[in-house]
Amino acid sequence: MNSNLKQLSTAVVAVLVFALLLLFSSAFFKGLRLDMTEHKLFTLSSGSQRIIESIEEPIHLYYFFSEESSRELTQLRTYADRVEALLDEFVSLSNDQLILTQIDPMPFSEAEDQADGFGLQKVPVGSAGEVLYFGLVGSNALDNTEVIGFFQPDRETFLEYEISQLLFRLIQIEKPKIGLISSLPVRDRVNPETFRSEPGWQALGELERNFEIVDIAEDAETIDSGVSLLLMIHPKTVPDALQAAIRAFLMRQGAIIAFVDPLAEMDQAAPSPMMPTLPQGQASDLNWLTEDWGVALRAQQIVGDAQLALSVTGQNGTPTRHLGILGLGPTELNPLEVPTASLESINVASAGLIDVFEPKLTVTPLLSSSIYAGGLDAAQFQVMRDPSDLQKTFVPGSEAVSIAVALSGVLPASAVLADPAAGAAPVGINLILVSDTDVLSDRLWVQVQNFFGEPIATAWADNGSFLVNSVEHLAGSADLISIRSRGRYSRPFDVVQDLKRGAEARYSQSAALLQVELAETEQRLLELEAQKTTDGLLTLSPEQTLALEDFQDQKLSIRKQLREVRHGLDRDIQGLGANLKLINIAVMPVLLTVLLGLFVGLRRIRSRELADAE
Repeated sequence: MNSNLKQLSTAVVAVLVFALLLLFSSAFFKGLRLDMTEHKLFTLSSGSQRIIESIEEPIHLYYFFSEESSRELTQLRTYADRVEALLDEFVSLSNDQLILTQIDPMPFSEAEDQADGFGLQKVPVGSAGEVLYFGLVGSNALDNTEVIGFFQPDRETFLEYEISQLLFRLIQIEKPKIGLISSLPVRDRVNPETFRSEPGWQALGELERNFEIVDIAEDAETIDSGVSLLLMIHPKTVPDALQAAIRAFLMRQGAIIAFVDPLAEMDQAAPSPMMPTLPQGQASDLNWLTEDWGVALRAQQIVGDAQLALSVTGQNGTPTRHLGILGLGPTELNPLEVPTASLESINVASAGLIDVFEPKLTVTPLLSSSIYAGGLDAAQFQVMRDPSDLQKTFVPGSEAVSIAVALSGVLPASAVLADPAAGAAPVGINLILVSDTDVLSDRLWVQVQNFFGEPIATAWADNGSFLVNSVEHLAGSADLISIRSRGRYSRPFDVVQDLKRGAEARYSQSAALLQVELAETEQRLLELEAQKTTDGLLTLSPEQTLALEDFQDQKLSIRKQLREVRHGLDRDIQGLGANLKLINIAVMPVLLTVLLGLFVGLRRIRSRELADAE
């Protein structure tokens, strides 16, 4: 009996000690955080910390999250905890300059009206018409507001960047100044021949909402010190004096976004197809600057792609796949970089090939072709009248080529200036190079309609967002640029990913053959479609019928192989899952039981030894 009372009293004392330790830690270590995550997800980067330190007047942050509507959305609530933890970290480092208020916008409440007034995105959830708010509003002393409409879980890697960007915008008093060098009519202007006002490109109009754009003339010898970003669009001629000014601009940590082109179709100075000249008249590059860094635009070469080719109207009015007009999808857009993250599609026309050879900087692809790409001669492209002619001589390669790249890193002054001053410090480079200028033209991404005298633009591709994202990324500050993707809160199943990659590698050749033959057959079908009789009937020759049947048989065969791969992959994943369940359900409890037993056994042996000693 005494032994039982002794054991009970020991347990009670242990519980009390544990409770006291919790109280002590809460009281004396409040605000102390220990970040044990691989990528330090709960530790702000040095760039974010410097932005916080630059806050001179209080900024109010209003965090909206619908508690009741999200009750059944476990994964989203987990991400909300991540957002709240990061916001708390921002506040804790702000020296009371950030004031965070958490708001639950209940239905039909003033908080819901407030969320709607700020323009937060509401997402329908459930079958009863419930809506979910999950966003952030920032307000400075001048009552300027910045909004993150919805914290999208698929942009988790950019969470810290988006919050820091919001703060940076609230700190700025004036719009950032962008210098524009362009030989194309990209801005609103008066036509010197007709004296009529002509609208500029929508992509530049999007920029003017948040940035001040100043034109830089071709004969300029200096660049205004207030310019933080240089935007170059089809710089056909860059005199030596302007080159020197651009190099000096880089030396003071300026950033550059350059859209160049081996054949700019929107170049209004381009000759008529009936009177062709050399394609150099429509070409531009930045090789005079980047070639010494190991990056250059390939001369007189255009990217052709058998997989990404878009359909256009051919010479006879029939649909034809155009090898030089490409629709880039999520696979060709880098999801890990700010300019291209979360974008779905970008269209390019007569884009160039960017070669990388012994680079002196970090080169990160932003836009790429598929692996079925190859080079087309720019001169041939310029005089081509029927897009189907390109397919007769086109030979696809086996590797993707870069259409847009980001260059970053540090270079010595001698790599930037031709004649640097003695003791000139190394310079940090941030430059985005895009091998197409037509990508910014309205025809490839937006439809503009007149609505009661006002132009209404409806985007059907993300070309404009790509420009805006790139400018906002580089025109911010060095601190903002330094904030990279911090890793994901939810860890991927690496073993499963390895299984998938292995299966894809084993059958990539079959898939490639299918893709090439599919493109050829689609073209054949389009040609046959044009041969319909007046009654809409389509008659195939015996040879054509046999060819199509053979292709269908081969297509079904390859699909069967791919299904077998999928079944095998699923079996591997299921087996792996079963093993993990066995470890979690059976092995781990047994192991813990054994350890607990050993601990209790050792305690009893120790107690007996003490009793014997007494």
